[in-house]
Amino acid sequence: MSPAPNTEGGVPRRRGQVNVPPGGASREENWSGANDAKTEKLRRNNLQRRARACGFELRESAYGYALIDTTRKHVDGRNDMSLDEVDSHLGAQLTATD
Repeated sequence: MSPAPNTEGGVPRRRGQVNVPPGGASREENWSGANDAKTEKLRRNNLQRRARACGFELRESAYGYALIDTTRKHVDGRNDMSLDEVDSHLGAQLTATD
């Protein structure tokens, strides 16, 4: 890309578009992936707060999520729970304490 002629004097400026590198994102980026990641992060943070309120700790690993109780044991002996399973387990805990 060659710089546009500067007829105004002062600091020269380039005008034009930068080429996209091979394998890079297109000019019309798709933000749905970022939105999905943000939604999952907000949901995880909400479940973390709910878990603390019930006396648990929510942990994430390569296998999935685990709820840890006060004796430092996995709830149901599992460390591969999905966020849906964590949500249902915490919902059951909240209804059991009410």
